[in-house]
Amino acid sequence: MIEKLSAVIQNAIAAGDNRIFIHTNLKRGLPLENINKVAGPFVEAWALEQFESVVSDAANLYTLINVQAGKRLDPFDIVLQFKRKRRGEHYLSANVDVKATAEDIKTSGKSPNITSYARIRTEYLEDPDYIFVILSLKHKVYGEKEADTWMTKGIMEVTTSAAYDLKYISAADLNYNPALGTGQLQIRDIHYVELEPRTVWEFLQLLDAKFIKSKGENAWLALARKHDWIKEDIA
Repeated sequence: MIEKLSAVIQNAIAAGDNRIFIHTNLKRGLPLENINKVAGPFVEAWALEQFESVVSDAANLYTLINVQAGKRLDPFDIVLQFKRKRRGEHYLSANVDVKATAEDIKTSGKSPNITSYARIRTEYLEDPDYIFVILSLKHKVYGEKEADTWMTKGIMEVTTSAAYDLKYISAADLNYNPALGTGQLQIRDIHYVELEPRTVWEFLQLLDAKFIKSKGENAWLALARKHDWIKEDIA
C-alpha cells in the first residue's frame, strides 16, 4: 500500500498535475513568509483529488477501490481502500495523515504532531492490522501579478513526497510530547526518517516506554484502566 499510494502522488508530480492556484487581490500578494500556516488544507485537498481521480478510473493499476475524506476530529485526513489479491481478504484500508511542509522554510517539518498516544494505542490494540500512514508532501509557493487585473495568481506546487507506516518509524525519530492531553506523538524531522521493522506488539511496547519515561508507571496504569487496555482480577 505504501508503494501504491506513493506512486499515485509521484506520478501526479511527474505529469505536472502538482500545482494549486490561489487568486488574491492583496496588493502585496500572498504572505509567503507565513504561507505554511495555510498550506496544509490546500495540499491535503490536492492529495485527496489525486486519489479520487484514480478511483474514478475502473482500469487503474493501483488496485485502489475507494477513497474517503476524514472527518474534522479524525486522526487521519484520508482513508484509502485497496483491493487485496490474497484469498479470503477482499481489501486493505490505510488511514492517511497528510503533512504539508514548506521547501523554503528550514524549520518546516520539524516535530509535527501526528496523533495522541492514547488514541493510537487503542486503535492498534483493537485492530492489530490497523495501518496509519504519514504522507509528507513538500511544497513551494510563488506568485505572479496579472497585468490586466492586478490580481496575484499564487501557485502552490507540490514538489516531493514520502510516505511512512507509523509503526515502523525508528525509536530515535519518534518523539513523545506530554504537553497535550495524553501526549502527542511527533516525528523529529519528517524529511529525514529511518525505519525499523517491528510487530504491532513491539510498537505498543515502544509507545508505552516513551509514555512511562515521561509520566511514570502510575500514570500509565491509570490510563490503561480508563481505556480498558488491561484486565485485572478484583478480589
